[in-house]
Amino acid sequence: MTLGTVSTNKAFGGTQGVYTHPSTETGTEMTFSVFVPDHAPGEKLPVLWYLSGLTCTHANVTEKGEFRAACAEHRVIFVAPDTSPRGEGVPDDADGAYDFGLGAGFYVNATEEPFAKNYRMQAYIETELPDLIAANFPADMARQGITGHSMGGHGALTIALRNPDRFKSVSAFAPIVSPLNCPWGEKALTGYIRADRADWRAYDACALIEDGASVRDILVDQGTGDNFLEGQLKPELLQAICDAKGQKLTLRMQEGYDHSYYFISTFMADHVAWHAARM
Repeated sequence: MTLGTVSTNKAFGGTQGVYTHPSTETGTEMTFSVFVPDHAPGEKLPVLWYLSGLTCTHANVTEKGEFRAACAEHRVIFVAPDTSPRGEGVPDDADGAYDFGLGAGFYVNATEEPFAKNYRMQAYIETELPDLIAANFPADMARQGITGHSMGGHGALTIALRNPDRFKSVSAFAPIVSPLNCPWGEKALTGYIRADRADWRAYDACALIEDGASVRDILVDQGTGDNFLEGQLKPELLQAICDAKGQKLTLRMQEGYDHSYYFISTFMADHVAWHAARM
């Protein structure tokens, strides 16, 4: 697979790169970023995936996430993909809304037209991009963790719960914990899947846990000053189902923090260290 280099920069004793490749899953050119700490020749390092939220690209966390110092300290590769396919001919929300279409792939494999051809972010994250990372970077694919923010927190939780043997650790910042029970999720799953709501359960962390999926433990940070807390995120639903099913969860309600990268960057080093200890 052809890998194009957009940029590389020395940072924190490692290399921050941005790369492109033609994706067979999305049918588009995809862009992602990778930070690789300095390492000995032939050495393999664990991999932490970061999935971004609505409207974001790889660039948001790459520029504002403040992860590189912690990744260099703990010797962890940090991979940040895009949130959706992009490019001419890729269908978007008919009204140009921010919460569906471009920038809002929701980490699902769409089945509804006109989205089914391009919106295959589940397969892209679970299969295609990992193969590319393994082939081109010093990645130890036996040691992977996953995290994300908001819609990306939903992606991280559901992907980890569906693939517990692949990911040794999972965390999230202000995740959408139950798309079945919030406006963002209902719009996305109706538009991309449009089937019986039972088919949505594979893309809902609370439903997956209720149906028997489990991981070693989960870390979630959520700001109390987040304006999406009550209407969209609803972390109490995740706490309730984890308590009911015996799934270990550390839910930290961070006083006064909002939904922005000021919040994420504050606790990013904690998350990197938490994953490193488990990988």
